[in-house]
Amino acid sequence: MKTQDYIALEERYGAHNYHPLDVVLTRGEGVWVYDVEGNRYLDCLSAYSAVSQGHVHPKILAAMQEQAQKLTITSRAFRNDQLPLFYKELCELTGYEMALPMNSGAEAVETALKVARKWAYTVKGVPRHKAEIIVAANNFHGRTITIVSFSTEPLYREDFGPFTPGFVIVPYGEAEAIRKAITPHTAAVMLEPIQGEAGVIVPPEGYLRSVRQICDEHSVLFIADEIQTGLGRTGKLLACDHEEVRPDIVILGKALSGGFYPVSAIVADTSVLGLLRPGEHGSTFGGNPLAAAIGRAALRVLVEENLPENAARLGAYFQEQLRAIPSPYVKEVRGKGLLIGVELKPEAGGARRFCEALQERGILAKETHEHVIRFAPPLVIDKATIDWALPRIREVLLR
Repeated sequence: MKTQDYIALEERYGAHNYHPLDVVLTRGEGVWVYDVEGNRYLDCLSAYSAVSQGHVHPKILAAMQEQAQKLTITSRAFRNDQLPLFYKELCELTGYEMALPMNSGAEAVETALKVARKWAYTVKGVPRHKAEIIVAANNFHGRTITIVSFSTEPLYREDFGPFTPGFVIVPYGEAEAIRKAITPHTAAVMLEPIQGEAGVIVPPEGYLRSVRQICDEHSVLFIADEIQTGLGRTGKLLACDHEEVRPDIVILGKALSGGFYPVSAIVADTSVLGLLRPGEHGSTFGGNPLAAAIGRAALRVLVEENLPENAARLGAYFQEQLRAIPSPYVKEVRGKGLLIGVELKPEAGGARRFCEALQERGILAKETHEHVIRFAPPLVIDKATIDWALPRIREVLLR
């Protein structure tokens, strides 16, 4: 079958809830992916950071194969020999006392919200069912009914109400707006350290420190959604580490499995996560032995291959080179590490056509919020590969 045959089948039988580039991929290795007709592409999206360790990393693959031959799932009705080790290794790496594993990122966000509400009622003394959680405009935390309830993107909301109450939206990057929004009912503030889906929006220096201080002053939890920014993507293990900020709850996903399997988790200290009692929250697949073994291997690769350091060094170089392109279409290049957004001017006609032109030259990137090209290659990329890509990117941005 050819590319158009697969596309025709997908359009015929699949729900049209995505608008992908018209490339049909069949194989991946490291930073490269290959389509059904044998063409090779540099992956500059990394499945939104899920394959930070590179496609089909051999060490994660070996862990998956070994565990899949022994035991894949028990449900949490029984214990297994991989989950305790995953707990220990994840907590030791992140510096938190407890972890709770789920599957998708959205499930982990929902978990954090539930834990924050329980903390508000049982520790802070907020009247039951009156808890408020402050979030930022232009956020993206997932697509469940509760999560789209506090989205500011009309497309995500307009046909999906009624919505879950209990959320207060403030401008992103303005710490004082958070201070003014806090009431006696405020349970938590939940933020992305960098807003990825909004167009790689980097807040002002000191923003996260100010938010941490405000939360401390008002007895409010600080929740950091690090699903996309965490685990090395921005040049530190966590994006909050750039400001030496320690949130009360960190939400992780995507790279937590190296792209092999849906694995997510929240980490927090016992004073917060230890509040949950048996039966209050759970998941049939969350914490299964296959997921735990994969997660353990994915974390080892991050550490052993120094991927956060590689992201910091090559991300700075990549951004510097992108900023040097004298394109009449580029408004701004921004980001941290290997999470980079190239915002185009309105007269550029949108980022989609630039992504299609990059595809023709062997580079896969994806537009976000119409005017931004996101470059986020796997963290295993090297300088020679970036140097291979730069002339092609330059040609597209200058044409």
